[in-house]
Amino acid sequence: MKYLIVSDIHGSLPALEQVLAFYTAEHCDMLCLLGDILNYGPRNGLPEGLDPQGVAKRLNALSDRIIAVRGNCDSEVDQMLLDFPILADYALLVDNGRRLFLTHGHVYNEARLPKGSCDVFLYGHTHLWKLEPDAAGTLVCNTGSITFPKGGNVPTFAVFENEELRVYRLDGTLLKTVRMEH
Repeated sequence: MKYLIVSDIHGSLPALEQVLAFYTAEHCDMLCLLGDILNYGPRNGLPEGLDPQGVAKRLNALSDRIIAVRGNCDSEVDQMLLDFPILADYALLVDNGRRLFLTHGHVYNEARLPKGSCDVFLYGHTHLWKLEPDAAGTLVCNTGSITFPKGGNVPTFAVFENEELRVYRLDGTLLKTVRMEH
């Protein structure tokens, strides 16, 4: 399976459209949303192309191929617009025996890891992309944000396929690849 993983869309339809164009062109199988899908958030400015209803419509067309978790800006009202569940704090995905822990980052994060173990820890929330193994050997990836990147970063998302995790710029340029150890 090929998973496209994105966080912090914050209601920007143009940013989502770029991600979905990559999703289609690269023949991805599943779309993993790590929260902050529709709402721009009171600490952020208004994103370019703010259109939460348009974002919901585009994502609902893919609802059978989406796994999503709740971000700190997601609410029950947002859930009413979406045809797939978004209110869980995390999802555990198993791909070829590899355990991928998906979360937004406001409940579980590198400072507060979930109990148990996983092979890949995926989160967003900080809008700062990262891809590297931690001291315990868990592959840690913050997908950054496609709408509001911070720290001078560019808009980013990730792809997981065949035990390899890649971070891309929103324009599709590859930034970093890490292959899992056996």
